[in-house]
Amino acid sequence: MEPRAATARTPICATPAEPRPRGGGGARGFTLIELVVALALAALMVALVPPALEKLRDGMHYRDTVRAIVTGLRAAREQALTQGREVRYLVDLAGRRFGLDAGPDATLHPLPLPLQLRLIVAGIEWRPEQVGAIRFLPQGGATGGSVDVLRADGSGVRITVDWLSAAVSQTAIER
Repeated sequence: MEPRAATARTPICATPAEPRPRGGGGARGFTLIELVVALALAALMVALVPPALEKLRDGMHYRDTVRAIVTGLRAAREQALTQGREVRYLVDLAGRRFGLDAGPDATLHPLPLPLQLRLIVAGIEWRPEQVGAIRFLPQGGATGGSVDVLRADGSGVRITVDWLSAAVSQTAIER
């Protein structure tokens, strides 16, 4: 008869390979390094998110204002042509408002705070209370002029109304 060899299991690491049973064994939790990293990430998010959201909001207000002015000017031109009467588009610099002139009950759009407007109109369309207008004529022309929508950094867009054709166009304004 041949001798039999004996086999024995010896651990090769201090931690067991099998998962610990719940409710027994040692305490489980986060290490101090894990907590510090999590708090650092949370602080970074708190520091970076509000300025990014504010910049996003300002950009949204800028685009909405430009779109509203261009749409309003084109709507005024269309109304003058289809209704056969003069239509005025008002820009109130002192009151920070703009929109179609519909008489005393005109509802003008407010200008969001970080934005500024500049206006160039014919002298006859300017009032001393810093209200100007671009008048669209039923024959297809206009008094002409331009409205500049400016961001806080000085960049923006110039929206121009041609006096002969009343066409509305826009060009970028660089700082």
